Amino acid sequence: MADTLYFSRDTKVFVKIDSAVWEMPVLDGFSFSQATNASEITLNEMADTAGNSRRGRQMFTDSYAPAEWSFSTYMRPFKSAGSGAGAADDTQNTHHAVEEVLWAMMVGNAAYASHTFTGFSADTSDLDITFANSNKTTLAEGADGTKSVEIFFVMGGAGSGTKTTYKIDGCVVNEASIDFDIDGIATINWSGFGKLITEDTAPTATITEGSLATDTDNFIRNRLTSLAATTTMGGGHPATYNLVLTGGNITISNNITFLTPETLGVVNQPLGHVTGTRSVSGNFTCYLNAEDDSSAELFENIIEDTTKITNDFTLIFKIGGATATPRVELNMAQCHLEVPTHSIDDVISIETNFHALPSTIDGTDELLIKYVGE
Repeated sequence: MADTLYFSRDTKVFVKIDSAVWEMPVLDGFSFSQATNASEITLNEMADTAGNSRRGRQMFTDSYAPAEWSFSTYMRPFKSAGSGAGAADDTQNTHHAVEEVLWAMMVGNAAYASHTFTGFSADTSDLDITFANSNKTTLAEGADGTKSVEIFFVMGGAGSGTKTTYKIDGCVVNEASIDFDIDGIATINWSGFGKLITEDTAPTATITEGSLATDTDNFIRNRLTSLAATTTMGGGHPATYNLVLTGGNITISNNITFLTPETLGVVNQPLGHVTGTRSVSGNFTCYLNAEDDSSAELFENIIEDTTKITNDFTLIFKIGGATATPRVELNMAQCHLEVPTHSIDDVISIETNFHALPSTIDGTDELLIKYVGE
């Protein structure tokens, strides 16, 4: 009898919220796992009169650690056809994104109704994603507040042979990281947690528009990305800095903690999660340029300003181009910039770390995400 082997390239990933199921095209390098928390008991005595000593060891499984998962997706905005099987919207040319369900898990309770998520605004101009609904103790709950998000990894999903499906229940996105690889395609690295990994049956996608492998019009090239950096710092500082990027990163984190009981005599399972401090931070790199209002002046103005405890910059990254389609815009209206550091190479460049902040300490306006399809 031949062995049944599974290959990562045959794997399909699905995300389910209530009765809606999205097929999620992922890149190579995905992972999911669940570990156990164990206690070790040992004996180590001195010798008895016969020279013997008990040396023993026992292991106890205390609990399951929360399941961990991670994968990468491309940033893929598109306009819905407005009809047909698997359509993302009833209205033609409404803007959506293949990975929008993952953003819904990150920024709110992921409630899905009438082709949109709570906190999203999708129309024929663009898809706006805000964090207005993110000040919650728990995220990624279903429409009724009790159903949770499920992620399915279907092994052998692309073939017609035997399939094995693993389901992670109670999933939540902990972190999303966007890298500006100048020679690459715009991607997001997603990672998060879940309650438990079990075997299940493969679901059938109900929303597939924009995610098909044959649809290549919605990929975004990082090389076209632009940055607009403006400030109201005053004191002779320019209103706008002319910076041309060579790379960068934006990371959004929910700092999730999972709760697990510690009852004796049973193997405890994770109950659920609680959110921590939300953080939006990153960095960008550019060549050191001595022209007016360029990177050398940015370094000079920041390092010489000893009166501003928190500086205030507006950073707008337009991934894919300033006006091109498709593109994704990341608007951070209140950014604190650290002093840029120099990188000595054939061409000298600087790297600047930034922290996107809300307008008030408990605000939710540190980041606006805008998808524009083609």
